[in-house]
Amino acid sequence: MGKSRKPSANMKKVAAFKSQLGDGGLGGLDDIFAREEERSERQAVEHDEALYEKACASKNRYSSHADAEEAIRLCAEHGTRGLRSYKCRYCGGWHLTSKPQ
Repeated sequence: MGKSRKPSANMKKVAAFKSQLGDGGLGGLDDIFAREEERSERQAVEHDEALYEKACASKNRYSSHADAEEAIRLCAEHGTRGLRSYKCRYCGGWHLTSKPQ
């Protein structure tokens, strides 16, 4: 016996097949997409934490622009040149960097 020509019989076979797949017939794709979204969100949080660590937490914080400029002057006296100060977007304080603006 071959494939039934009755649409209702075919629909029952399709429904039975999809029920074996689970997740409403998507074969677990809903779960895959949800896991990928969670992974992407975790990665974004980890990236933000790494940026914070690099840009703020691992650096000396100066309470004013004048304090940071004084630190640059003292560093220059000891041979470190090419520093500049910038206002931190994380803590609102001032940090030093050697990167050009």
